[in-house]
Amino acid sequence: MKQTKKHSEFFSGLAAGVPIGLGYLSVSFGFGITAVRLGISAVYAVIISLTNLTSAGQAQGIQTIAAGGTLLEMALVQLVINLRYALMGLSLSQNLDPRFTLRHRFLAAYGITDEIFAVCSTRKKPVTPSFMYGIIVISSFGWTLGTLAGAVAGEILPPDLIAAMGLMLYGMFIAIIVPPAARSKNVFVVLLIAAVLSILCRYGLPFLSGGFAVILCGGAAALAGAVFFPIKEEAKA
Repeated sequence: MKQTKKHSEFFSGLAAGVPIGLGYLSVSFGFGITAVRLGISAVYAVIISLTNLTSAGQAQGIQTIAAGGTLLEMALVQLVINLRYALMGLSLSQNLDPRFTLRHRFLAAYGITDEIFAVCSTRKKPVTPSFMYGIIVISSFGWTLGTLAGAVAGEILPPDLIAAMGLMLYGMFIAIIVPPAARSKNVFVVLLIAAVLSILCRYGLPFLSGGFAVILCGGAAALAGAVFFPIKEEAKA
């Protein structure tokens, strides 16, 4: 009976993660195209997506690799871009089932993304390990399969078409930032600050590498948001 319940939770997670997996399938296709265009083989592109589940982190990571960035630069870029996942994990820990032992937490940390966090945090009952693993499996499968399809297409399609389809990755970034910016004026202002700083770095500090520019602009914009638009704590009931 207990085993059946675990299976039920796992399949519930699979069902909840189908929309995420389909979305990742289309988005990661652009990542695969871009990776090949930057000189990364299809095999390595798939390995990157299989071992990581972070759209923005992977996108900036391959840009850093293509630019010949150092390991320190790569580590700092990933820290800045993916730091939000640590905060999501802390928040999600408040809605976990008691069966979520330390071992399960380490394993599930691989799959904490914006979309998976949103589904799990809004679940009315506590999140079990089996439920979260179901979401992670289908989401990771969609992300990796999309990368494979994009990378293979990038190796056989004409260069001009590959260059054009590489714009899909920028579309992914737009899809990530536009919804929250449309909902919140504060988020829009922070994004505007980051964009202005990015332009200043590009033309005012041309010697600064792309990776460190991301670190500088992202950190400065986040600091500005924390100073000027702090999130007020909800009043305790």
